[in-house]
Amino acid sequence: MPAFTRRKLILGSSAIAAAGAATFWLALPKAQSPAKTFAVDGIAIRGTDPVAYFEMRRPVPGTPEFAHDWAGATWLFSSAENLERFAANPVTYAPQYGGFCAWAVAVKGKLFSTQPDNWTIVDNRLYLNYNHRVQERWNADIPGFISRGNERWPQIVSAT
Repeated sequence: MPAFTRRKLILGSSAIAAAGAATFWLALPKAQSPAKTFAVDGIAIRGTDPVAYFEMRRPVPGTPEFAHDWAGATWLFSSAENLERFAANPVTYAPQYGGFCAWAVAVKGKLFSTQPDNWTIVDNRLYLNYNHRVQERWNADIPGFISRGNERWPQIVSAT
């Protein structure tokens, strides 16, 4: 049986703690570089039709057949009718904070990616979030997070 010295025990515990911290850090969401619209490969909000959140009350994938360029990104729609609605008034349908994680804008003052299934409509405004866990945090104080996000968003945009 190997002899455990105090030094070996401390070094071993330190190594385990460091590995755990590194694993935790790697699992955290990473801030996106500043921009006005969340887009992956130039496609806004992961190709989800923003109008569908309002009209169908759920995320619906868009298609390149119905594409519209606005705010530095290409937005995809599930129908010509949704594309026309968006083109006529994009601010009505585009998600708040450029489609970046609403909770992260409010709490961290930074831009994080979003997933189409993590959304809320409040006062006819679409808010997207990073994942289900963040969405649960968002749901705990939506009015407070919106207020803080609205305060921070102009500073974030001006820094880009």
